[in-house]
Amino acid sequence: MDWTSAQLRSLVELTRRGTITAAAQALGYTPGGVSQQIAALEKAAGMELLRRVGRRVELTDAGRTLACHAERILSTEAEAVEALERTRHEISGVIQVGLFATAAAEILPPALQEVRRVHPGLTVHSRDMDVDEVHRAVSSGAVDLALGVGYPDVPMPREPAVRVRQLYRERFALAVPAGSLAGREVIGLADTQDLGWILPSPGSYYGRAVRTACRRAGVEPRVEHEVTDTAATLALVEAGIGVSTVTDLMLSLRASRLDVVRLRERIERHIVVLVRSSAEHRPTVAALVEVLQAVSGPRRDTAR
Repeated sequence: MDWTSAQLRSLVELTRRGTITAAAQALGYTPGGVSQQIAALEKAAGMELLRRVGRRVELTDAGRTLACHAERILSTEAEAVEALERTRHEISGVIQVGLFATAAAEILPPALQEVRRVHPGLTVHSRDMDVDEVHRAVSSGAVDLALGVGYPDVPMPREPAVRVRQLYRERFALAVPAGSLAGREVIGLADTQDLGWILPSPGSYYGRAVRTACRRAGVEPRVEHEVTDTAATLALVEAGIGVSTVTDLMLSLRASRLDVVRLRERIERHIVVLVRSSAEHRPTVAALVEVLQAVSGPRRDTAR
């Protein structure tokens, strides 16, 4: 039948996640995009795969049957792609990469330059994603690999379908308005209780990680602005609005006039590459992971 991998993947994720919204988040699509993929799949199959029950949708018997076969089809397709790549005499092909904003600005450009130099036949397509969504995008097969962030205090979920490899570590410092802590080279989190904070929401891994570290130090951060965008956070600190935790990679995103004070507590994040287990041995994927590790090498001591 004339269906596509994207359509089958949408059906598989809907089966795994239970709702169109959750499937869309895992795939990096909009809910409408998933609905369109399923509708096209129904047309190709010539059968109804979903039925509406109140405000929910559920799979029909035909939908559940096709979903089981779809997983095997996608797995066989992945094996075929790997086998075809191994018949080539050079690293060539197309791979899909998911990444978050700071990785797109600082890690991807040198990696792509190196890819062009050592693997001119390799084409990399990238998709900007919410950093907390990249794991699900890799797991679902929406991308072949992704750059992500891990926090020791708030481990990301691990699924058998995903392999996680650490590229390097970064240690957090405190970004403060210029001159506001004149003469202070080091500050403890307990000393920030009277400062207004700018942080992502507690529902994010980053937001939870910083709040966890603060509570361990006996202080609840007084978050006055919940902001996800790093550049916006730096702009607010520069404007004297509040303080926030930062790393070297985050600071490189925007030139800002602010002060950076070392934290007494050791708070880290790990920059990682996530790879679908079914794709990790593909020559193209392995080659890109090797390049990412190479261009990340100079950063590996930033947690000191």
